[in-house]
Amino acid sequence: MIDIAVEGDPLVRWALHAPGARVWRRPGAVVVACPDLSHWDRLVMNGAPGAVAALLPEVLAETGETFRPFGTEELVTEVVTRVPGLAVSATFAWMETTAPVGRATGAAAWLGDEDRAEVAALIDEAYPESYARPGGSGVRRWAGIRDTDGTLLTVAAEAWSTAEIGFMSGVATRPSARGRGLGAAICAFVADELLPGRERVALLVDYWNTAALATYLGLGFTTRRVAAARRTQAVRVAV
Repeated sequence: MIDIAVEGDPLVRWALHAPGARVWRRPGAVVVACPDLSHWDRLVMNGAPGAVAALLPEVLAETGETFRPFGTEELVTEVVTRVPGLAVSATFAWMETTAPVGRATGAAAWLGDEDRAEVAALIDEAYPESYARPGGSGVRRWAGIRDTDGTLLTVAAEAWSTAEIGFMSGVATRPSARGRGLGAAICAFVADELLPGRERVALLVDYWNTAALATYLGLGFTTRRVAAARRTQAVRVAV
């Protein structure tokens, strides 16, 4: 059963409190348009599939070609069957915790602006597909763990956080340092830093990244299946 308690949905609330959010509501449906939310211009949806499908063409007409529908995998799959011109483009996992992880090490710390070049080099080497980049829109700060000789071994960013939901991205470990638990340590540090004063910490991860999924599950994060859709042709507004 799809949750239609739209105002309580963490995906919707994440978007609602992000900069530039615009909201469309109808009985049983809500769509929040938010530019540059974790790299993409997103239309975060929740509600009954029929109600969302009736509302979405109006939103698409007003927001432009760059905005992509986003929500639970079940809802997105249902909506694209009802709205001609849309197709599921990706499925992945929203992972979150509402409780402290408590497994950070003393070696983890927030980095400064002077460390941006090192972070960028590590991302280029270890995770070139990362949405979070030093100096990028929505990326607030980076944490890292260094080796005893000062080499930066692993990083993670706070990016696209809101007042209620801390958001983590750009988790990357130098290939030569993998297998030492550093990814778990940096994620635990960032999660526990972002949680106080918020209700949860979340991130998005691809299903193919089995090592990352295992790390987050091991830290106590729970998984929610989500998906995004794209336009395959013009979507018409019913008249």
